[in-house]
Amino acid sequence: MRSCAGEDESLDHGGDILDTSFVDLGYDSIALLEAAAFIKREYEVALNDDDIDVQETPQVFLDKVNGVLVRQAAL
Repeated sequence: MRSCAGEDESLDHGGDILDTSFVDLGYDSIALLEAAAFIKREYEVALNDDDIDVQETPQVFLDKVNGVLVRQAAL
């Protein structure tokens, strides 16, 4: 996320952030779209733009990516 959002690598959100909303972490919709594009390029996992919501948390985002991976593996 940091490299996709262009965030300063020295910032430390500290601790467990999986259940903190992206808004509270300082990420906007553009950052999430960039992360989704990176994941698609690097791992061939495509999320729909409708699946990306800044009110969600990193855990929800990971769950969606993992869900796509499970569906792809089942094919």
